[in-house]
Amino acid sequence: MPSNRLLRPAAALLSATTRRVKPTTCGRLYEAARQAHTSAQSLGISARPRPALRTTSRLPTVAPRGARSIFIQTETTPNPDALKFLPNHRVLPEEISTPFIEYLNPRSTIAPPYPSPLAAQLMAIDGVTAVFYGPDFITVTKSPDANWVHIRPEVFSLITEAITSGQEIVTVSKKEGGGEDGQETAEEDSLSYNENDSEVVGMIKELLETRIRPAIQEDGGDIEFRGFEDGYVKLKLRGACRTCDSSTVTLKNGIEGMLMHYIEEVKGVHQIMDQEEEIALKEFAKFEEKLRQQKGPDAAPTTPGKDSLDSVPG
Repeated sequence: MPSNRLLRPAAALLSATTRRVKPTTCGRLYEAARQAHTSAQSLGISARPRPALRTTSRLPTVAPRGARSIFIQTETTPNPDALKFLPNHRVLPEEISTPFIEYLNPRSTIAPPYPSPLAAQLMAIDGVTAVFYGPDFITVTKSPDANWVHIRPEVFSLITEAITSGQEIVTVSKKEGGGEDGQETAEEDSLSYNENDSEVVGMIKELLETRIRPAIQEDGGDIEFRGFEDGYVKLKLRGACRTCDSSTVTLKNGIEGMLMHYIEEVKGVHQIMDQEEEIALKEFAKFEEKLRQQKGPDAAPTTPGKDSLDSVPG
């Protein structure tokens, strides 16, 4: 009779073999495995599983200095000129209250109050026009004529290097006079509770915070509440949604419809745009008007729908 020392590894070996080999093709081996397993059980001996390496789908948030680990996820957005990168690492420092930081030119990446070495490197990539930081994601926007095939690997490499080396993504510095030089941020969250808000404004903020913001952040952007006047909610889209062609549809069909459904005091939504955005919108409308004249009066608009780009006065 085999000893206990031999039964334990034999049972484990045979059990492992039966998992790899089909009983129909190796009947004798399968039968021997069953007998060995039954004998081991009758003696009160249980086969221990062979030690195995533990595998996980995620790598450590911060790898040892000098190590290079690729664990960043990328997601597309409704804006074809914007990509969302999720580094599995907090992007905005916990000590700041702003829900986002947006860099619109290279100078803004070194300007107070929130300079960012990583944003400076990303803005130096040929074709990149804006960098947006959310709580745990980074959205990079490119010019329409640039190609993601060339930009994406560089962005991926820079973010990976910054995270794995332990580099601070955002530093906090004191702001001295002047403007923000293209750095768009909010000193505090515009959707946060304010004791001076009316009941209607409080309901609007709560709905924006709980139902609308998560969806917009999922698309690589964010939303700002700019006020409520004469029944109209003033909002500004950020990040990937700021330059997206479907932003008007998002505001009118999505946000406006939801606010009007739940809050009867709301009559509509107005999108707040910067001066540069208004100029670009008018120029695009003029370009579409020229295309319609070339195609004829019966040509369909490029962006149909209420308050579309075709309705913007030239």
